[in-house]
Amino acid sequence: MRTLGVLLFPDFELLDVFGPLEAFGHRLARDHFRVCTVAATAGPVASVQGTRAIADHGFADCPRLDVLLVPGGMGTRRNVDDAALTGWIAARAAEAELTLSVCTGAALLARAGVLDGRRATTNKLAFDWVVSQGPRVRWAKRARWVDDGNVVTSSGVTAGIDMSLHVIERLTDPATAAAVAQAIEHVRHIDPDDDPFARD
Repeated sequence: MRTLGVLLFPDFELLDVFGPLEAFGHRLARDHFRVCTVAATAGPVASVQGTRAIADHGFADCPRLDVLLVPGGMGTRRNVDDAALTGWIAARAAEAELTLSVCTGAALLARAGVLDGRRATTNKLAFDWVVSQGPRVRWAKRARWVDDGNVVTSSGVTAGIDMSLHVIERLTDPATAAAVAQAIEHVRHIDPDDDPFARD
């Protein structure tokens, strides 16, 4: 059983969080993952769409995380300059088995130094801005997701579901990932380089 913590911050992107949580939290994966949400302080956090999610833990009382997931959203543009947030990400990523990002969450990982020297990807519409946050990152413009050892990054929004299914397969087995995809009626991208939204 691994504990997966999802970071919440003001103006996070809803599907960046709840797409992966649909996969990791599905009953077919529940024997493998315990899911929690984390923010600077426990309580409600507003998404960029206005809908609020509840953070189970604040930074101070967050349990040890085996897997850390950092979503994107418009709030990343403010939070790249939040030293407390990026410091927390850096510390938690250093002790986690895997660190994941969806969309512009890669900008937060980049500013935290988690992606230095690594290959990573992000949302195509925000690609240039995210790249500017991590000059020491080997950015992949054509990728649905990138698995670079203990860090896995995905492209925009729904790509986070494909990344999550990949991680479920990696940490459990192909049958579990396939069963979850079937149960949520998701047509998977199996090839991480099959990126229909990349622009050359």
